[in-house]
Amino acid sequence: MRPDGRRPDQLRPLEIIPHYQKHAEGSALIKLGETWVLCSASVEEGVPGFLTGKGRGWLTAEYAMLPRSTHTRTKRDPGGRGKEIQRLIGRSLRAAIDLSQLGERTIAVDCDVLSADGGTRVASITGAWIALAFAIQKLVANGKLASMAALRPPVAAVSVGVVDGEVVLDLPYVEDSRAEVDMNVVGTEDGALIEVQGTAEHGTFDRKQLDAMLDLATRGLRELAAAASRICTSTMVVLLPCCALPTGIGIAT
Repeated sequence: MRPDGRRPDQLRPLEIIPHYQKHAEGSALIKLGETWVLCSASVEEGVPGFLTGKGRGWLTAEYAMLPRSTHTRTKRDPGGRGKEIQRLIGRSLRAAIDLSQLGERTIAVDCDVLSADGGTRVASITGAWIALAFAIQKLVANGKLASMAALRPPVAAVSVGVVDGEVVLDLPYVEDSRAEVDMNVVGTEDGALIEVQGTAEHGTFDRKQLDAMLDLATRGLRELAAAASRICTSTMVVLLPCCALPTGIGIAT
């Protein structure tokens, strides 16, 4: 039995609150168990110098943890770990968008961890895709893009690992901190993979365990990507003079 009573193949409870920030072109607060991440996507006209005049867009990402998102205060400087995570987020989202369809615009994605209980990077990627989708929707609604062609199918991410010899999905901190193997998998609803990061913390793992982890991760990705797609389909951006922010939408998992 896992500490929180879940089955080995079960995700933590998932809640997504869309359009969480008033000013961002796209935003969402994603809650994966006790890991909460605020994700926003901001659209800026223009691209970095190396893309000027090429008719293509660009996407960049930043990641940070609020000082008391953890048990003890964390410094605001992202450091090496934070920079590595934001590069992962950027790579993952650039696989989710056709930059040639964006025009010479830059989408800046920000992922800020409000509460950390394991899996902050994977929650950030899933939430960031939702924010990105809303930003593209708003560009279309404003007439700046003709269609949603720039947006590719949902990208999600999930953690998987080996704890006490058992392969488990979506590790909270209490499991992650003592896992024999810890892996983060980024992919799509149809099982295509974008990135796999796996480490044996205290020894080695074999091909059978690797295959079992990837199989379990694929199931989790399917659930998360489907949830992201439902959120974006059910809460399309509507431009009105005044409207209340939507309430949270819970996804049973």
